[in-house]
Amino acid sequence: MEKMLLQWRNELSEELTCDILPFWMAFLGDGEHFAGRIDGCGNVHPQAGKGAVLIARMLWTFSAAYGATRRPEYLDAAGKVRNLLVSRLIDPLYGGVYWEIASDGRPVCCKKQSYAIGFAVYGLSEYARATGDPAALDEAAALFASLEEHVWDAARDGYAEALTQDWRPLEDMRLSEKDANTYFSMNTHLHLLEPCANLLRVWQEDRVARAVRRLLRIHTDRLFDPQTGHLNLFFDAEWRPQGRIVSFGHDVEASWLIDEAAAVLGDPQAAAGVGPVVEALAKAAGEGVQSDGSLIYEYDPLTGRTDADRHWWVQAEAVVGFFNMYERTGDEAFLRRSRDAWQYIRTHLLDTENGEWFWSVRADGSANRDDDKAGFWKCPYHNGRMCLELMRRIGRLLAKN
Repeated sequence: MEKMLLQWRNELSEELTCDILPFWMAFLGDGEHFAGRIDGCGNVHPQAGKGAVLIARMLWTFSAAYGATRRPEYLDAAGKVRNLLVSRLIDPLYGGVYWEIASDGRPVCCKKQSYAIGFAVYGLSEYARATGDPAALDEAAALFASLEEHVWDAARDGYAEALTQDWRPLEDMRLSEKDANTYFSMNTHLHLLEPCANLLRVWQEDRVARAVRRLLRIHTDRLFDPQTGHLNLFFDAEWRPQGRIVSFGHDVEASWLIDEAAAVLGDPQAAAGVGPVVEALAKAAGEGVQSDGSLIYEYDPLTGRTDADRHWWVQAEAVVGFFNMYERTGDEAFLRRSRDAWQYIRTHLLDTENGEWFWSVRADGSANRDDDKAGFWKCPYHNGRMCLELMRRIGRLLAKN
């Protein structure tokens, strides 16, 4: 076991430092004039817009990598992205962050998508955590305050999906074209839990702790479906589910992010309260595991439609989520499942010719070159975080032996 864990940690370290991070440092360049998109065939699109999610996730990744390794090149990259986010994305008039900027840095879509603001908090709080920079903490705190002031809907007990630039109601609240236009979503609440918990690590404020408690309760009482063990994805303003699509990747990702947030909160009662949901989600995600160790994308029980593509981020979250379950339970079946997902990634998802990972592997086993290699949604956060999380967790296990 120890030999396997050591080898695994070395493989993850090599993937992070020799593939993922070098690709994204080259992509970033000087931190301002980089192309907003590289397509699945490796073509660079210098005029493409730059999304807030891409920028904030790069900031988190480079900051976390620096915090774990103290390598100066990662700090340099994180500093470049932080400067871009603060100077170009944060709205100086109304607060929050723009959804998209043009290739020259001008804002082109100024709506306030709660998901994007959450990721900006995540990136800035991680930069503050890695560097101790008080200005970055102030920036993260101000964005958190904008969420609490404008986005939190106390009457409806949730965070609204999106608003206009000046925080008024918005007709089209969708996160992306493939998402439903609903008032509440699982995805946004999951990715608000994550930054609020990270902010609490560096800013022990009661209002941040209250937000984390609130978001944990929303996950266990609103988003989690006890009849199926899965998360429901979309809800109207009265929290009525809109559809029943199962997202296996979000189930397994939520399982460990909920666990982590409860641990950061430091309340044993809260940790015990989320335990059954954490374990049910990881178990339900296992319904999508295939014989090759991969995890398929989603399933709609109302239509019987299955999307069996193996998306990059789903595989990465499977590695972490199932390893987290092994740590919780000691059940080696979860360890094997995590390891199998990593082996699938190494065999099928890594682009050994051009670097980084393919967006997905099709159900027929072919690499998906139609979707981006880097861009609005394809970022280093899921796979970079997987490497960092597993390196840390394996190190913790080895230290116990």
